[in-house]
Amino acid sequence: MANGMDEKINGIVNLLMDDYAKGRVIDANKIFEYPDKDVVIDILEKLKVVIYPGYYRNSNYRTYTVRNNIAILLEDIIFHLIRQTSIVLRYMPEYEMADADAIRAESERITFAFLETIPKIREYIETDIQAFYDGDPAAYNKDEIICTYPGLYAIFSSRIAHELFLLGVPLIPRIMTEHAHSLTGIDIHPGTTIGKYFFIDHGTGIVIGETTEIGNNVKIYQGVTLGALSTRGGQNLRGKKRHPTICDNVTIYSGASILGGDTVIGKNVVIGGNAFITNSIPEGAKVSVKSQELMFHYSGSKPAETREINPEDTCFHKI
Repeated sequence: MANGMDEKINGIVNLLMDDYAKGRVIDANKIFEYPDKDVVIDILEKLKVVIYPGYYRNSNYRTYTVRNNIAILLEDIIFHLIRQTSIVLRYMPEYEMADADAIRAESERITFAFLETIPKIREYIETDIQAFYDGDPAAYNKDEIICTYPGLYAIFSSRIAHELFLLGVPLIPRIMTEHAHSLTGIDIHPGTTIGKYFFIDHGTGIVIGETTEIGNNVKIYQGVTLGALSTRGGQNLRGKKRHPTICDNVTIYSGASILGGDTVIGKNVVIGGNAFITNSIPEGAKVSVKSQELMFHYSGSKPAETREINPEDTCFHKI
């Protein structure tokens, strides 16, 4: 029995070895040339401690002061970010054939340039927290927002990834935002430019494309898409403005889709739920979808008669 099973296993192994030898993209062996997703996610989580030093801590370290804790964390982040950046820089044509010393030097430069943006990231996230608190009456305090709101985590990850994206780092920013996507259901490309006081309420199903530009004091609800009109051009569209521009003080309600690189949503616009927009909207407009006619039937085919609702007529019994 055992020998028969061994033969079957060996047969499958041989079959796979032959399949791996076909030279396709999926056959490449890049285990040591590809960034470690777990390490990148760990960097993101450690950066969360750096961003919110009073809210999160790393249980691996026993320190008595914030300064010591941050110093240890930064050493860890620097070591791993340099190492992971060194791997992904090979994806850039100018570094494809570069020697190890040149790669290392550029990775160090990028890592420290990124770390110097952390005060700016914290400044923006502080405004995001305020926007969440001002915009959501279900938020009883800001600690609740920091510790539990998926929208804030998605924004935090996006702001971290965006700075790395601006520094030309391949792959790593996308790993970070896709990790946040998997946890929150909110898909923000690291190329997206986002202003201050950004508020995502609920958030599940939101998609924000690479070349989207979002101004200050923008509020977005679940199910919103800020996307491209078409991607049929494929790689020919790379680097072109494909996604909309959302100006200051815009509110976009659930299920709305705003598409196209030439589409500009002006200041102080309100976009109603389920709207489908492919043209620019002037400043101050309120856009809504005409309500569908609702038909009520109580039983069989008899339509319900219109009647006033008695405020005392409730499905809940008062205790």
